[in-house]
Amino acid sequence: MLYAIISEDAPNSLETRLKTRPAHLARLQDLKSLGRLVLAGPHPAIDAPDPGTAGFSGSLVVAEFPSLEQARAWAEADPYNEAGVYARVTVKPFKKVLP
Repeated sequence: MLYAIISEDAPNSLETRLKTRPAHLARLQDLKSLGRLVLAGPHPAIDAPDPGTAGFSGSLVVAEFPSLEQARAWAEADPYNEAGVYARVTVKPFKKVLP
């Protein structure tokens, strides 16, 4: 089943986010190579594709996992989560309708 992993950044976490990004992206690449990643990306903190020093307000990952528990475990082990980039992470079942 698909799950949406909705993460909210902690205040002043941009520097940590940038340092931790390679490890975070490597895990996403693993999901992609397994054919389980639907989409992933950050939420810019301002209305711009490159928010610069404004940074990001969070991230969204939609991916396939065998269970909600496994999706939560994957999200908990995210390098951004472990480094304190995320203040809050919500994992929900997701039903893709379109496209």
